[in-house]
Amino acid sequence: MTTTNYGADQIQVLEGLEPVRKRPGMYIGSTGPRGLHHLVYEVVDNSVDEALAGFCSEVNIFLNEDGSVTVRDDGRGIPTDVHAATGKSALETVMTVLHAGGKFGGGGYKVSGGLHGVGISVVNALSTHVEVKVWRDGKEHTQLFERGIAQGTLDIQPGEKQKTGTQVTFLPDNTIFTVQTEFEYKVLSSRFRELAYLNAGVKMIFTDRRLTLLGTGEPHVETYFYEGGIREYVDYMNRDKTQLHDEIIYVNG
Repeated sequence: MTTTNYGADQIQVLEGLEPVRKRPGMYIGSTGPRGLHHLVYEVVDNSVDEALAGFCSEVNIFLNEDGSVTVRDDGRGIPTDVHAATGKSALETVMTVLHAGGKFGGGGYKVSGGLHGVGISVVNALSTHVEVKVWRDGKEHTQLFERGIAQGTLDIQPGEKQKTGTQVTFLPDNTIFTVQTEFEYKVLSSRFRELAYLNAGVKMIFTDRRLTLLGTGEPHVETYFYEGGIREYVDYMNRDKTQLHDEIIYVNG
C-alpha cells in the first residue's frame, strides 16, 4: 500500500552491488534471455577493448557443462596491485565497485569500444559465483566471488613468466534469471562473428562443452578470424546475392 507520507525515511541507500541485485533490469535491460546473454557480452567486450588497445590477439569463450561461461584472453591482465581509493586490489575493486574501470581516464585505454553499458561488476553481482584468474608479472592471481561479494583475499601463485591475460568464469544466478539460464549458442556465435569482423586480426574461438546438451562426445568449436575485417563481412553478408561491384570499396584510416 502506498503511503501519503513521503520523507527522508522513505529514501533507501543501497551499498555496493546491492542495487544491481535489487533492480537488475535497470542495468541489463531484463532478466530474460536478452539480459542473460548480455552478461557474456560484457565480459567479452572487455577482452575486445584489450585487442583495440593492441594487447590482445585471441579471445576464447567456453560454454561449460554446469551452465557457467568462461572467457579467457591473452591481454595485459586486470591490474592486481592495491587501489589507493579502496585499499583493495584493483581486481577486487573492478569486480565489486560500480563504475570502476580503466576507461574513465588515466591512459589505460586510448581507444575502446565504449563502456558497453554496465561493466563486469554487474556480471559479478548477478552471478551465483565468479572466478577470476589473472596472469601478469610472472604470477597467477585468483579471486573468488559469490553474488558480488569477494570470498577471501587475492590468491597469488607463481606462474609462467611470459604469460599474460585474464580469465573470467561466471554462473548466472537462477534466483534472478528465472525465465532462462541456458545460453543459446546461435545467439552468442552471431555476436562473436560480428566482433571478429569488426576487429580484424583478432581470433575468437567459441567452444560449447555442454556434451549432455549436444548429445555428442566432443565439444563443438567455431573459430572466427578475419584479417580482411569489414571487407570480409560485406562479402559474408552478400554471399547469396548478386553483386553490383566486383571489388569492395574499403578505406582503413
